[in-house]
Amino acid sequence: MDNANQDRRGFLNWLIGGGVIAFLGSVLYPVVKYMVPPASGEANVSQVKLPFKLKDLQEDEKHFRIFKFGRTLGIVILTPDNQIRALSAVCTHLDCTVQYRKDLGLIWCACHNGKYDLEGRNISGPPPRPLKQYAVHINKTTGEIIVAEGQG
Repeated sequence: MDNANQDRRGFLNWLIGGGVIAFLGSVLYPVVKYMVPPASGEANVSQVKLPFKLKDLQEDEKHFRIFKFGRTLGIVILTPDNQIRALSAVCTHLDCTVQYRKDLGLIWCACHNGKYDLEGRNISGPPPRPLKQYAVHINKTTGEIIVAEGQG
């Protein structure tokens, strides 16, 4: 083989190799961007004012509401003895959202039948830890509910 054929072959190998690398990059880049979550724009919060009032919770036949507490979910419950409890609404087993079962008088996770008492303590099922408790403050004049970090 002469020198000109080697130069052409080297150029074609370089061109094909560059094309393969460009193709792989165009396929892998979107996959990697999809798999890596974007940075969260929400800040951590220490308290939130709920978008409903005490009167709304009392008139609701379910006697509970789910709310956003920063990046996570919370649940506020009107107990049978008219106390307001606020807890994390994220089950400690597999991060499912819990709900208040007024008929059973407990907090229930539908994913694997986990049960918590109204203090957030796990009482049956697979949840390994109790739910996180939040402090509840109610403005007596307006009925606004404020939920804050800390024990309720």
